[in-house]
Amino acid sequence: MANILLTGASRGIGAAARTALLAAGHSVIGQSTTGGDGLIAADFAQPHAADALWAQALEQAGGKIDVVVNNAGVFEAAEIADADAFASTWARSIAINLQSAADLCRHAVLHFQQHGGGRIINVASRAGHRGDSPRHWHYAAAKGGMLALTKTIARGYARDNILAFAVTPGFTMTGMAEDYLASRGGDKLLADIPLGRVAMPDEVGEIIRWLASEAPASMTGATIDINGASYVR
Repeated sequence: MANILLTGASRGIGAAARTALLAAGHSVIGQSTTGGDGLIAADFAQPHAADALWAQALEQAGGKIDVVVNNAGVFEAAEIADADAFASTWARSIAINLQSAADLCRHAVLHFQQHGGGRIINVASRAGHRGDSPRHWHYAAAKGGMLALTKTIARGYARDNILAFAVTPGFTMTGMAEDYLASRGGDKLLADIPLGRVAMPDEVGEIIRWLASEAPASMTGATIDINGASYVR
C-alpha cells in the first residue's frame, strides 16, 4: 500500500478521496488550511507553505511518499472594475490553485527520482478547458495551468517511472459549488449538464483512488473528465 499526500483533505472532493484511499488500505497524510482531524495545517496563500508541508509529510511518512494528490483550491469572485481587488484575488488564486501544486510537484519529482518513481494526481477543473464566468478568469487560468503542468511532468519524467494524471470535475456538490449554484441560478446551470445533476464528491474520490494505484502506466499524461457531459472533447 502507498503513502499518499493529499491536499485539501478536510471537505468535499478531498474528504471523499481520503475516505476512499483509507478504505483501500493506503496511508493518507492530509492537509487543510487550519489542520485538525489528523490533518497537517498549511495555508497555501503564504509563501513556502507547500515546502513546509512537504517536509512534515515526508517525516510523517517515514521518509518515503509514493503519491501526491494536489486537490486544494479556492474559488473566489473578482470584479474586473476594481483593479486592486482584481489583482489581489488573482494573486491569491494562483498561489493556492497553481503555485502550491507546482511546488509540491517539484518536491515529488525530485523525491520520486530517488525512489524509483511515483504518481502525481492534479485535481484541476472543467474550467481549465472551457473557461469560467466573467468573475472567475483567475480560476480558469490557474486550472488551465495545472493541466499544462501535468502534461509537462508526464512527458518529461515518464522515463523515471514518474506518472502524472489530471482530473477535471465540472460542478461537484461541495461547499464551493453550492455557493456558486446559489449565486448564479442553480436551475439554469443544471440545464447545461445533460446528466441532469452535478457530480458527487465520492464519484471524484473514486477516480482519485483508481489513479493512485490501479491506472496503467501508459495512461500517464491523461486527463479524466467528470462533468455529466457538460463539456466533451
